Amino acid sequence: MKMLRFRSPSLRSLDQEILCTIRLLDDSEISCSIQRDTRGQFLLDHVCNHYNLLEKDYFGIRYVDPEKQRHWLEPNKPVVRQMKSQQPYTMCFRVKFYPHEPMKIKEELTRYLLYLQLKRDIYHGRLLCPFAEAAYLGACIIQAELGDYDPEEHPSDYIRDFKLFPKQSLKLERKIMEIHKNELRGQCAALAELNMLQRAHSLETYGVDPHPCKDFTGSTAFLGFTATGFVVFQGNKRIHLLKWADVSKLKFEGKTFYVIGIQKEVSEKLVLTFHTSTPAACKHLWKCGVENQAFYKCAKSSQIKTVSSSNIFFKGSRFRYSGRVAKEVIEASSKIQREPPEVRRAQFGQSRSFNSLSHKNLIMNMEPLVPALPSTNEYEETAMDSGRRILLSIETNTHNRHALMPPLRDISVCLLSLFSSPCASMLPTPVDDSQGGAQLEAERERDRAYERTRLAARSRMSGVLTSSLRLLSSNDRVNACVLSVARFVAVVMGVLLVTVPTLLLLLESDIDVSFLHEIRQTPEFEQFHYEYYCPLRRWILCKISMAMENLWSD
Repeated sequence: MKMLRFRSPSLRSLDQEILCTIRLLDDSEISCSIQRDTRGQFLLDHVCNHYNLLEKDYFGIRYVDPEKQRHWLEPNKPVVRQMKSQQPYTMCFRVKFYPHEPMKIKEELTRYLLYLQLKRDIYHGRLLCPFAEAAYLGACIIQAELGDYDPEEHPSDYIRDFKLFPKQSLKLERKIMEIHKNELRGQCAALAELNMLQRAHSLETYGVDPHPCKDFTGSTAFLGFTATGFVVFQGNKRIHLLKWADVSKLKFEGKTFYVIGIQKEVSEKLVLTFHTSTPAACKHLWKCGVENQAFYKCAKSSQIKTVSSSNIFFKGSRFRYSGRVAKEVIEASSKIQREPPEVRRAQFGQSRSFNSLSHKNLIMNMEPLVPALPSTNEYEETAMDSGRRILLSIETNTHNRHALMPPLRDISVCLLSLFSSPCASMLPTPVDDSQGGAQLEAERERDRAYERTRLAARSRMSGVLTSSLRLLSSNDRVNACVLSVARFVAVVMGVLLVTVPTLLLLLESDIDVSFLHEIRQTPEFEQFHYEYYCPLRRWILCKISMAMENLWSD
């Protein structure tokens, strides 16, 4: 006998294709379709295959949620679980980890994509530079886009066609033209881009993606992560630089972000505290810090461990960077043996970063579409009877068709005439007056007395039942509270019976087991050992010694 197999709705939903649009660094777009269980790594590989890119560990995919909070797409999680906006999805392909030494990049294609990212950073004001550096970077961009200066093709104000900086003064344009005419002549596009990378990577804000926040004094600050370490800016001035070797832990609680490090000059513990606008912004800041620390600090990806956002007692978010680290990427790049791929550079005028669009429009183009509000049904049938259906229809139409509605009194009259029945009257049947009046009045009096007696007995019985039910319900509530407290105490005692011996085994024993050694090496365990356990043990031993001395003295 042949069996029939029916697919569940969950399996059918997995087959539904979802359209994703990814904006590239030159503002062009590519699209692809994914399933509901497709992971983020698939989209990153799709873009890298489009470019024929091998050195892809420097790049990532960024998206913005409906609350305007930016996120990096995690490669090891399904895309649908990460996206909060309505389909189709819109994302951006960007540089995630800036190379510490761009000259060590093996392929010209990778350098060109980094050049496009730095060009965006300059235009959006993320890469800050003094006047002389700005003029040289701008001239390198002009040389890469236009080639050598030609007086027959380039008018006297040809720099105005390029929107290079947020605030582009006439003095800066003249200096850019001077460098372009005299210093960069003869350089091809690849060489001009390489010169731009060499000059840009020496700036303080190279690779800084600023996160706005407030410090402990309430002053506005911008936090960032670079190949060197953790940086803090106030205005255009860098006020803190904590190298990755000196950063011991990054954590967050709510809207508060903590950087725990070591001051080598005085050998003291350093704790920097910052406050973000929302918990989501704080979590994004923490995840960016954890990823950058793992990428630039670790020698091998096998050394990366899962980190927690809080302490050992209150574990919050847990996160682990998945991917190769900087040293592994450089080593893998040196082993590339293929023929260099063709670099398809965007011509002047094709990129939206160099047209007449305003700065505000460019920023808005980076954001994904905000999901539309779900539409409401005009008629909602929640009752089974026809009377309720008509009533719901009338109530819904009152919001949409005020001009077509009759007055409310007419509606009630229509409903009353629709649902009333002559057989349903509760009024007594009138009696003929020809019968004996006195006898009829006496019978009515006896009926009224009997009715009063019956109602009084019913009220007494209902009062007794109500009081009994109240007593039973109060007893049930008390018993439920006692039972819940007893369960809670039992759970706490069970946890203590398991946790206390385990902690004593970890803290006091010298058993050298691999998993115990790994637990002892975690920052959370070290923090608990030195800040909580050691002071508590000293206090208990002191109390015990005092009690023994008093006992022996007696």
